[in-house]
Amino acid sequence: MEIVYICIVAFLIILAVFDLVVGVSNDAVNFLNSAIGAKVAKYRTIVLISAIGVFTGAAMSNGMMDVARHGIMTPEYFSFYDVMCVFLAVMVTDVILLDIFNTLGMPTSTTVSMVFELLGGAFAIALIKIIGGVAKTDGTLLTMGDLLNGEKAISVVLGIFLSVAIAFVFGTIVQWFARLVFTFTYRVNGRTTSCDGKVQGLTGSSIKIGVFGGICFTGIVWFLLIKGLKGSSFMTSEVKQFVNDNTWQIIGACLLVFSFVMTLISALKKPVLKFVVLFGTFALAMAFAGNDLVNFVGVPLTGLEAYQDYAANGSGNPEGFMMKSLMNSAQTPAVYLLFAGVIMVLSLVFSKKAQNVVKTSIDLSRQDEGDEMFGSTSIARALVRSCSRTASAVAGIVPDSVRMWVDSRFNSDSMVLAEGAAFDQIRASVNLVLAGLLVAIGTSMKLPLSTTYVTFMVAMGTSLADRAWGRESAVFRITGVLSVIGGWFITAGVAFIASYLITNGLYFGGCFAMVCAIVIAIVVLIKSGKDKRSSDSDSLLGSIARTSDKVEIWHLLCEHIRNGNAQRLRFVMETYRSTLDSFMNEKYRPLKRSSFLIDEERAELKRQRKREILAMRRLDPLVVLQRNTWYFLGINSCKQMLYCMKRINEPLKEHIGNNFAPLPVEFHERFSHMGSDVIQLFNKTFAMLQSGDFTDAEKIREDCIVVQRRISIDRKRVLDSLNEIDSNIKTKFLTIHFLQESQELLSCLRHMIRGMNHFAGDYSA
Repeated sequence: MEIVYICIVAFLIILAVFDLVVGVSNDAVNFLNSAIGAKVAKYRTIVLISAIGVFTGAAMSNGMMDVARHGIMTPEYFSFYDVMCVFLAVMVTDVILLDIFNTLGMPTSTTVSMVFELLGGAFAIALIKIIGGVAKTDGTLLTMGDLLNGEKAISVVLGIFLSVAIAFVFGTIVQWFARLVFTFTYRVNGRTTSCDGKVQGLTGSSIKIGVFGGICFTGIVWFLLIKGLKGSSFMTSEVKQFVNDNTWQIIGACLLVFSFVMTLISALKKPVLKFVVLFGTFALAMAFAGNDLVNFVGVPLTGLEAYQDYAANGSGNPEGFMMKSLMNSAQTPAVYLLFAGVIMVLSLVFSKKAQNVVKTSIDLSRQDEGDEMFGSTSIARALVRSCSRTASAVAGIVPDSVRMWVDSRFNSDSMVLAEGAAFDQIRASVNLVLAGLLVAIGTSMKLPLSTTYVTFMVAMGTSLADRAWGRESAVFRITGVLSVIGGWFITAGVAFIASYLITNGLYFGGCFAMVCAIVIAIVVLIKSGKDKRSSDSDSLLGSIARTSDKVEIWHLLCEHIRNGNAQRLRFVMETYRSTLDSFMNEKYRPLKRSSFLIDEERAELKRQRKREILAMRRLDPLVVLQRNTWYFLGINSCKQMLYCMKRINEPLKEHIGNNFAPLPVEFHERFSHMGSDVIQLFNKTFAMLQSGDFTDAEKIREDCIVVQRRISIDRKRVLDSLNEIDSNIKTKFLTIHFLQESQELLSCLRHMIRGMNHFAGDYSA
């Protein structure tokens, strides 16, 4: 039996490695989004600075495992077998849960997930013990209060509410005042320009930005002292006491020194805010690694220590050996911390999912309109209408002169924005500094604020203050924010329930259940490792965003649209082939899968259409006016083809799923020929779009008409066969429906070819 526990502990350590990878992928949004969104440096430079911060924080962390050891459960009443069930359930649940959030591009909290997983697992064991009537050594029956530390879970829930609300409100207020001071025209060379074109003097501008930079650097240093370095090995009790006793003196000295230095740097026309953003990125990355490392390795290393205690003193009795040793705090050996730091750095550099999560946060906070990741909901629409009415009412009270002055400070028409940036460096600085300050204040007040929650909600608040949520995008941004917040709260519930169920399964299932849990975790990890690579389509749109040459934009856009329609044609062709084969051979599973894939493809078409329309706005209006009709003819034809496939697939899926009568054998050969003709036309069109040569466009359209006529003849034959005595009317009606939709499919193909043929061409207005 002991070999089983050795394998479990070994697997917990392996899971810790993967948990580090998954956790860093999710929490990278905490410290990357501001620097990347403001384009203060190249991506690799930002990641390098973050990696240094992550490694430094991991290496200097004291590795206290109090939450995993005795923060949730009281281990003196838990046996070695109990804690191993809990720890294995926590790790399996954590990997699955975080991977789901990363894949969806939704930032979540590793702190909340770990705490509620521990709570769910410990609650399962506690319930078993209470039902079994387990008592203390003095004969008193154990209660839930004896077995669990419910205060920790309650404090985390309170921290969630506080961090979400406070961060959003403060982000909005602070950014509003910052924008009043700097407008959208601050330039990194130390000058500012008003909306009417007047350039402010170098001295006044330097002092203003110098004081702002001094405040930012002071806030970041305080954040490092309070949050980032609080658990570091050199932060002895004497140093901590000195910092606590002289907090205001340290803050005052830093403010004076940094303000003077930043003013001097600004006077020398150096980018002050770039330094602020990069230093803030380093600080948040360091704090994240130094304090959240326990979320990833705390449970596995506590499991390792529990096994070492059991091996030395357990006498081969896992159910009877109590884990009193876990009541004491422990420090993680430095070699483990260094190894964890290396893994976190590698994960940060190479993870595609980290970029995916960062993209969600940036897209929801960018200054201009663009590809909105989320749709609209009734709640979001109601909030937008309510806020619009409130804003109109407030605007009616404010004097016109004040309102006009404020509007002039928020005029983004003369905004200075780095190429490809989602927002400017003023907002990036506020995001980082305010997030750090709020986390530091929460830490000093012993409130368990989540770094993820604070950084995300500050970013949302600052974007709202900057009027980035316009009438065209507000409903989508609010839907996205509500979706992310909803995901946070779901995290706690799902983590608790899943861990509770898995722990019960492990406890009663024994070794067999533990092996199954390990296998499931391995399968999820293997699947998680297959990150999707960015498509050529996204690459082309990125190139469009980086260029200002309208001719080049036109050619890139035409290539993007051709490639997109070609891929949709290939999808329709493959789905049609699969559907026809399933209908003739009574295969249900392919039809069910096709139904899911068609919905996905329709959603992807909608997303790409938004992005293409936004790209077209960068062209001359006359060119867009001339080509708009043909673009929409092509894209809407693709949309109709997907809808045709849905109309074909759904009744066939129901028919085959209900095991109704199959397609008559006498129609099989005719259907095979028809399917080959349709697929051949799609193949020719696909090749034409890929090559960009539309010489044969009219020939393919004529061939479509010929095949449509053949399908009409087949449809008439099926109609005539309805009069036969042994005819299955239901199956033949379905066959007629299939043939009619096939004709419609070819009609859409003809329209798409016509639209693309007229849309493509030289750029000329």
